[in-house]
Amino acid sequence: MRERMLAGDLYLADDPDLIRENAHAQRLTHAFNTGDPTDRERARELLCELLGGFGENSAIRPPLHVDYGYQTTIGARSFANFGLVILDVATVTIGDDVQIGPYVQLLTATHPLEPGPRRDKWESAEPIVVSDNVWLGGGVIVCPGVTIGENTAVAAGSVVTRDLPAGVLAAGTPARVVREL
Repeated sequence: MRERMLAGDLYLADDPDLIRENAHAQRLTHAFNTGDPTDRERARELLCELLGGFGENSAIRPPLHVDYGYQTTIGARSFANFGLVILDVATVTIGDDVQIGPYVQLLTATHPLEPGPRRDKWESAEPIVVSDNVWLGGGVIVCPGVTIGENTAVAAGSVVTRDLPAGVLAAGTPARVVREL
């Protein structure tokens, strides 16, 4: 099932290998979320073990929640405030110099619309890309398959359901370009 998940195909999340990988991620996030907030070196060690890549001079404030961790990479000098949720069933790529407000959700998981496969617990995922120097305001939700172009800002509380170009301010539900920056 892991291969199907990584390929973006339908898969069953209760596969024993995926359950084991998720449990590993939950142990690491628990250690990160409950650790000494002043021990930045230990926090960085845990994030480097958890994530697929964690850039120089980047920081995340706990709590953090991920599905697998290894599907997420974060570039240099990026910052995520409290409560970041990353459902990283597909890859999540966060660039350099990204600012993420509190309680942002990056959601790659999707589910079939047809009731039968959904009831049978099939799911899939689409990758998310947050390009360099993006600012995601507090409470932003980024949906599966979205790419946000560099130097773009997304207003607090927005729901990003489709790609956003570089160098714009976007706001709303669904997020729409308000103006160029």
